[in-house]
Amino acid sequence: MKIAKKVIDLPPSGIRKYFDIASTIKDVISLGVGEPDFITPWRVREASIYGLEKGRTTYTSNWGLLELRELISKYTYEGMGVDYNPNDEVLVTTGVSEGIDLAVRAITDPGDEILVVEPSYVSYKPCIIMAGGVPVPVATTEENEFKVRREDLEAKITPRTIAIIMNYPNNPTGAIMTRKDLEEVADVAVEHGLMILSDEVYEKLTYDGRHVSIASLNGMRDSTILLNGFSKAFAMTGWRLGYACGNSDVIEAMMKIHQYTMLCAPITAQVGAIEALKNGQKDMLEMVKEYDRRRRVIVRGFNAMGMHCFEPRGAFYSFPSIKFTGLSSEEFSERLLYEQGVVTVPGSVFGEPGVGHLRCSYCASMEDIKEALARIGRFLDGLKKEEKAPRIRGRARRR
Repeated sequence: MKIAKKVIDLPPSGIRKYFDIASTIKDVISLGVGEPDFITPWRVREASIYGLEKGRTTYTSNWGLLELRELISKYTYEGMGVDYNPNDEVLVTTGVSEGIDLAVRAITDPGDEILVVEPSYVSYKPCIIMAGGVPVPVATTEENEFKVRREDLEAKITPRTIAIIMNYPNNPTGAIMTRKDLEEVADVAVEHGLMILSDEVYEKLTYDGRHVSIASLNGMRDSTILLNGFSKAFAMTGWRLGYACGNSDVIEAMMKIHQYTMLCAPITAQVGAIEALKNGQKDMLEMVKEYDRRRRVIVRGFNAMGMHCFEPRGAFYSFPSIKFTGLSSEEFSERLLYEQGVVTVPGSVFGEPGVGHLRCSYCASMEDIKEALARIGRFLDGLKKEEKAPRIRGRARRR
């Protein structure tokens, strides 16, 4: 059976491997999943249930329900200072993941290069490859708080470069970018005529100041595709609903692909999202407050046990270093799972800058976070004992 070579060559998601292993082990605590542990607020569920009872089970416009697009337009204007016409500059997508795929396919011709700011979400590079483009990684460093710098971008730009894709607040590091930081990126984009694909799905999960969208900067609105959704802030992961905003030409191009592949996002999810935008702010803020509380506990816990942890100021991930152990990220994650029943994700799956780190989500109860920290502490104690154990034929003796 023939399968396209570019698909065969794609590696499977490095995140899912550890979930598959965890399903075979009892008493597992997961710090691996990037999914709120909160249930979608009742008001959102109730609105969708009522919509079903009223028979709202049809297709919608390819663009999505107009009422939802109007609310998204209002949300981006009031929250980010960017004004979009709901008629042709807002597209409702089946999750932000589809939005990313549509954006990449809409602008990419074979051989075009797109700069990918790393560490990055695992789907960016595969989407570029499947669109016939070439992903070009741009590394960030912990020393610079995982912020992308002007010189890092300019060093990777070639005549084939068409765009930059970035995600702030960042998955997996929790890093954010200030207005001043974003102005450097904007200057590069303007000088080189590049598009910006800005994944801002964690924008409401910002703990240090207020989120700034690069689309809100002078001259950036029409050269930015703003991608956002409902999964993270409103605990609506399984509803699979996102949206893209931008210049009408590029959004219409994305809609063309969307109408031939997905047709439209599910109406039931769209009805729920309308309620979330109308009346879900209080629920969302309560969840963010709890994430902030957990964030402080997990970062303090990692640093206390010698796992230096960059302070995440957004999203719901911590990114502690395990370099001092001498284990690779993959070895550490796998052994921690088998020996202590704690799921983490190796930082290396998010690109070269993630080597020597773990992604640990604090989308778990406070009780589970504290127990996971205790288990990780025991695992580290075990590693220290291994180092002190007599060596046999050049290898550390292990139990």
